Amino acid sequence: MDESQHCSLYQIDRKSFKDSDGDGIGDLEGIMQELEHFVDAGLDAIWMSPIFKSPMVDFGYDISNFYEIHEEYGTMEQFDQLLKRAHELGIKLLLDFVPNHASNESEYFIESEARNPKYEDFFIWDDGIPDPENPNGRPLPSSNWVSLFVGSAWKWSEKRQQYYLHQFAVEQADFNFRNPAVKQEMFEIMKFWLDKGVDGFRVDALPYLVEADPADHGGKYPDEPLSGLPQFESHQLGYTIPLYTKDLIESYDVIYEWRDFIDEYNKEHGGDTRVLFSEGYANITMTMLYYGNEEGRIGTHIPFNFDFITDVSSKSNARDFVYTTLKWLTYMPYGAVANWQFGNHDNNRMPTRFRHDMVDGLNSLNMMLPGTSVTYQGEEIGMRDGYVSWEDTVDVEACNRGDEDTYHLYSRDPARTPFHWNDGPNAGFSSNSSTWLPIAEDYQEINLAKQKVDARSHYKVYQALTALRKEKTLSHGEYDIRALSDSLFYLVRYLSTHDTFVLLFNVGTAPDTVVLDRVPYLRRPATVYISSIHSSRDIGTVISEDQLILAPGEALILQSPSA
Repeated sequence: MDESQHCSLYQIDRKSFKDSDGDGIGDLEGIMQELEHFVDAGLDAIWMSPIFKSPMVDFGYDISNFYEIHEEYGTMEQFDQLLKRAHELGIKLLLDFVPNHASNESEYFIESEARNPKYEDFFIWDDGIPDPENPNGRPLPSSNWVSLFVGSAWKWSEKRQQYYLHQFAVEQADFNFRNPAVKQEMFEIMKFWLDKGVDGFRVDALPYLVEADPADHGGKYPDEPLSGLPQFESHQLGYTIPLYTKDLIESYDVIYEWRDFIDEYNKEHGGDTRVLFSEGYANITMTMLYYGNEEGRIGTHIPFNFDFITDVSSKSNARDFVYTTLKWLTYMPYGAVANWQFGNHDNNRMPTRFRHDMVDGLNSLNMMLPGTSVTYQGEEIGMRDGYVSWEDTVDVEACNRGDEDTYHLYSRDPARTPFHWNDGPNAGFSSNSSTWLPIAEDYQEINLAKQKVDARSHYKVYQALTALRKEKTLSHGEYDIRALSDSLFYLVRYLSTHDTFVLLFNVGTAPDTVVLDRVPYLRRPATVYISSIHSSRDIGTVISEDQLILAPGEALILQSPSA
């Protein structure tokens, strides 16, 4: 994936993309049928959420066999055909790799629980500590570690008479990365899929790979310090500070070993570069370590940047947007590749978190910044969160942490509702009478088929943006980023002897005025190259005014001639 420095990557939620066999669940054949969509949208690569065999407790992130395709999605033959066809169309394909844990229904766990010598230490097992109130009864967990999905991170195994660690769901047992055999197994898994021809991996949940070593704490897993926040009880995430279970330096050492493996594979097999994208919510300092460390160890090619998901919202002003953008570019190591994304399967959709009138501006920002742009399925047409009732909720996090009154505070299901292909039954996603999650109610208003024929649409803006990314100014040019006012965000891309492109984006809730003579790098006459769908300015309009009034959420990309 040698174009990864300026790649347009698209995340496919395989369960919600397209159902080919009428069972209400998206599948590989459905993706195969719609591969032309990625070509039409101007994309370079796709990344699929986990497709491996799974009991589906946590959306496929509880893997029972890393070498098999989950039967609801199809067969290995169908995967091979999908990969072949994607490559024929010039589309790279990345898989979601989940190394932190495995399903408690996996052979790894079953054999480890049975103390099979080969797998005995594949997971984090612990005897616990005596219960002072019941010395002859079951021991207590040896530490106060809390699962991300609520409750103790330790689960008792009657069969093995020990606790195992699960930082996520009870059914997701944490691998023991202090065991060389576990590390070797991860190499084998990656090699299996690389040999099939995949172009790389998005690697999940990296901050949790390695936990504190009891040998460093008197033979016991140490208690996390308490947060002191009164709103949390001992079984809730937030009650403790994850000092011993998250962002340990040893986790980065594992990642650097994976990069060494990938680099050696690339060297031996040639062809386009296979890449590693990393997923981990951490502070900026710890996130930058995914790129590499000061000792020269190299990490993932691109650590995912979640700052536009976690740090800005509809309430943010232009200076917030500038700060969020420049923070990543400032901290990023010299020569590294930046990346940008505004949504994913774990967070509310972009138009829901921000405002509906900001869709084109946010997509413009994503596409115009230097580096890799990441689009979550549906952002190209401005899909919003769908309503999912308590009865229809399947997200394990919502079910564990919430109840009928509070589940919506935790549920990731609204961002995972099926894609809107058209205004027909089930939005063209499935011929079944029902779908695994309900179709969002606004599908007749927001769908791909409609936006392809509408005179102006989010999808047509998106196509224009991906085409603009092919311009040398964007792939090789410089940038400048500023707040022209509290509401007006400014981004310019420029390159000697090439046209300059200026993004003006009103992130505020009231009209704002920009005096064009004060816009850096903007030479006159300037032409409207792309405009958001509710803008009064058509593409191709020559700007003759001295100032422009931008409506709330309005975005303009102006083209000015080279000097």
